[in-house]
Amino acid sequence: MASDPLYVNDSITIAGWELVEQFIRASGPGGQNVNKVSTSVQLRFDVRASPSLPERVKSNLKSLAGRRLSKDGVLLIEADRHRSQDRNRQDARDRLKALIAAAAAPPPPKRRKTKPTKGSIERRLKAKATRASIKKSRGTVEFD
Repeated sequence: MASDPLYVNDSITIAGWELVEQFIRASGPGGQNVNKVSTSVQLRFDVRASPSLPERVKSNLKSLAGRRLSKDGVLLIEADRHRSQDRNRQDARDRLKALIAAAAAPPPPKRRKTKPTKGSIERRLKAKATRASIKKSRGTVEFD
């Protein structure tokens, strides 16, 4: 299944040869089966050398990946949530797909500067005056 391409969206498709899967023994659920069968999946994807990703997506992916990205630019996703190898493999591919889709999302629109409304300015000044009078009344009390 590693030879199957990974379709992220209409414009991004990761070729099967770019994904490297390695199966190791899992530490999660599975009972005694854990000791016998390698069900955990390590999915590796070389972000730097990938011809499938645009440069903007690569830079976003580097910041989103965090500790999962090695110094060499290889993204490592480990999946051992399920008891079967196929479900862990699909889980790892889905997580990679979601990560790349998040990196490929368009940037949010720029913030437009706005002026505070007249009412909000008046409320702020009234609150300041109220607090000032409360604090002023805390002063020393003079006895006549």
